Amino acid sequence: MEGMRRSLPRPPLPVFRGRLHDARTATVIGRLLGVAIVVAFVTGLVSHCLQQPPGWAVNLLPSRPSWGYRVTQGVHVASGIAAIPLLFAKLWTVYPRLFEWPPVRSVVHALERASIGVLVGSVLLQLVTGLLNTVQWYPWPWDFKQAHWALAWVAVGALLLHLAVKAPQIAAHWRRPAPDADGPDRRAFFTAVGAAVGAVTLTTVGQSFTPLKDLDLFAPRHPDHGPQGLPVNRTAVAAGITAERLAGWRLRVDGPRPYELTLEELRAMRQHSAVLPIACVEGWSKSAHWTGVRITDLLDRAGAPRAARVRVTSLQRHGAYAVTEMGSSYARDPLTLLALRLNGEPLSADHGFPARVIAPNRPGVLQTKWVARLEVL
Repeated sequence: MEGMRRSLPRPPLPVFRGRLHDARTATVIGRLLGVAIVVAFVTGLVSHCLQQPPGWAVNLLPSRPSWGYRVTQGVHVASGIAAIPLLFAKLWTVYPRLFEWPPVRSVVHALERASIGVLVGSVLLQLVTGLLNTVQWYPWPWDFKQAHWALAWVAVGALLLHLAVKAPQIAAHWRRPAPDADGPDRRAFFTAVGAAVGAVTLTTVGQSFTPLKDLDLFAPRHPDHGPQGLPVNRTAVAAGITAERLAGWRLRVDGPRPYELTLEELRAMRQHSAVLPIACVEGWSKSAHWTGVRITDLLDRAGAPRAARVRVTSLQRHGAYAVTEMGSSYARDPLTLLALRLNGEPLSADHGFPARVIAPNRPGVLQTKWVARLEVL
């Protein structure tokens, strides 16, 4: 290896004269980026488990606090967006190392560079595809959900390996004061990075944190824009819901004592109201006033055991989640409704007319619209 290193001719390489491509600057930006990645990873675990729970956990998932998923998913998307300018700032501080010569000095050095390549590639792909998911644009052939889940573990594993390898350098520069000569330039750089992070956060977080909705300039959803003052992801037309499909609609409840109800019969039952958020995986959310029949009352009428899960079937023809399952913790929560009204008005077609599920602490994709059947499992 030593002989090969001496024999390799040095190609013409760029010269970097900036003083901020140094270990101290990289460490400061790196720890901020690390915090953003860890927050996005932990909240992503919560989102995945609520959206696709393992079988043993279906009846154990908590339905409270009712706003729980709204907060965790909003933080997940916000931290992922904030990580993008931090990632580019981190790459700016270290990219002169790409031009070191020779490119590989030893087997250990080769493995270190390979691990950094995996880390940068996985984090960059994770953040870019996650950002595209917020606008529901999928220009790739694979399933986003599964790829996003798997890639998160690759990225975090690569990050842990990188921290282990670089631990001595990170420790040496964690609190080391910067040279006085670099102070103005360093402060200007950190200020620019902070401004970029603040700008992308403030102009997108209003889609879930409604006090900042007036600053919601670049998020794909505004919490006030949509039928009945509430956004929708999938319209009735996109789901294949037509007047013919709704003609003669009846709700079928299958259990030990199966029965059917017309819309008028549902409206004649005791109505309950709740203020609950719709919180979608794309990061937007908003609370609304819902009125309808409690799911637990419908299950009691069908003779369902208290611990039974429920399968919910929609009339929709297109798109995923036409059939979903609800654990007993959700089904028996008194806030979980088969909603018939939204903000004092009958549901619009885009919001699931004639009936839809609304439950606390539950991803929006599982708040099934155009419900036709409830099946006790």
